Amino acid sequence: MAFVTLRPNESQDSILKRFRKKVVKSGVLSTVRRKRWFVSKSELRRVEKKKSARRAKRRQISRD
Repeated sequence: MAFVTLRPNESQDSILKRFRKKVVKSGVLSTVRRKRWFVSKSELRRVEKKKSARRAKRRQISRD
């Protein structure tokens, strides 16, 4: 759970900015997005294989 404490003379914008950073760093949003729908194991494997191929292709291009 992400929470921030109010610092002396801190504006609401800066508090909100710190809170958003903590939420992103904790990975809460990515987990919620990932678990929004059920994905079967075979579908997960297919997606991971596709991601892996894309990463390998990018690495190959960057080496040239």
